[in-house]
Amino acid sequence: MRRLLTALCLLAVAGVATAQGPQVKVVALFPDRAMLEIDGKQRLLRAGQTSPEGVKLIAADTHEAVVDVDGRRETLGFGSSVGGTFAARETTEVTIYRDLRGSYTAVGSINGRPVNFLVDTGASAIAMSAAEARRLGIAFRIDGDPVGVSTASGVARGHRVTLDRVSVGDLTLRGVDALIIAGDRPEQVLLGMTFLNRVDMRQDGTTMVLRAK
Repeated sequence: MRRLLTALCLLAVAGVATAQGPQVKVVALFPDRAMLEIDGKQRLLRAGQTSPEGVKLIAADTHEAVVDVDGRRETLGFGSSVGGTFAARETTEVTIYRDLRGSYTAVGSINGRPVNFLVDTGASAIAMSAAEARRLGIAFRIDGDPVGVSTASGVARGHRVTLDRVSVGDLTLRGVDALIIAGDRPEQVLLGMTFLNRVDMRQDGTTMVLRAK
């Protein structure tokens, strides 16, 4: 009887260990793509792609992602998670690394659409070109207010808008002011002070940490 109980206990422990897998959290959702945080590391996956941790993205849209985690298929919405081996942090923070040009760049999203950000503490607001705004589906001519925007080349025509949702990693802010500049520059979306002023920002060597207040 004792041997049977011991065997059952071992099976139970093995079952728990098998059920545990990488901690997967949905950070951002896009058509056929999703940004997942897997055991604390951010991975931008396309449908059908598998992360180095073995998590496969089956399908994704702007509402949910279907993932395969250790042979288990899970459907996750924005901000939801599955798995149990990674302890979630109490405070949301994102680490951004300096690139070879000395700039801090980060993958994120605006209103649910993917964006490559260039962190710019000299920019008074999130700023992007009119061409980029159109790609993101921002109706700046209808919803925005015409303004003059100071650039390195002088004053340019632009529009001031309010973005519904801006995410860098799993750090998300709502109702963020931005400037849309006529033309096709800047080439990258500038992550300016209308976002950075609302988070705690710390630089340490080649890394920058953004932390939710």
